[in-house]
Amino acid sequence: MSESVSVRCPACRREHLYTAPAYPCACGTPVTPALDPDGTATAVTRRSWDDEWVGVRCGACGRTTEWPRPEVGCPCGTVLCVPLAGADTEAAPPKAPAARRPFQPVTIRSARDAVTAAAVYLRWLGYQGIRRADQRPPTGIGIAAHGLLAQVDPTVGPASLRDVECLWLTAMTESAACVYFSLAGYAPDARARADTLGVPLFVLDLTGTPQPVNSLADELDATGAR
Repeated sequence: MSESVSVRCPACRREHLYTAPAYPCACGTPVTPALDPDGTATAVTRRSWDDEWVGVRCGACGRTTEWPRPEVGCPCGTVLCVPLAGADTEAAPPKAPAARRPFQPVTIRSARDAVTAAAVYLRWLGYQGIRRADQRPPTGIGIAAHGLLAQVDPTVGPASLRDVECLWLTAMTESAACVYFSLAGYAPDARARADTLGVPLFVLDLTGTPQPVNSLADELDATGAR
């Protein structure tokens, strides 16, 4: 359950009740940043990319993922940085993975085949309700399942940093985990950012078998949906 703290604006002295949002870990467990009820809120006077994010640890799988730093907007115009107690967050223990039959790939000859191969793989992992995603991604094709948003990129160019971040941001607004499938691989900065954001990356070979690119994908391939 999300926790709440009282936050006082240092400029006008108004009190605000802030409730920490829940974000989806890649394993499917909701996580929340730990708030400090005795801390003092500070005004945000300048911004940088590093200051916009805070690492939150999932109590279920132990993964630490960066999420937006908690903030409150005061009616006086001051933006308040909510004090944090730490990065660790406890959550329910993970479910044991169910037994799965051997994966049967779908040979890829077209963009449609790539989407089908990714959907078949997600179903094999245990995801239910697979369908076309409600929002169309900037690149490739989006598919969704219960608690998951996936992007399939059948183009001949590597997926970019922007592609990975757009997928992650869309998934965050839908309180879902996310995964990326690409035929042509990933740019180095896209791979690095995916590791930070907790996005599993797969490359689809022409046999239709997704190949894990990062450790998050390795874990998802081994454990399946939780």
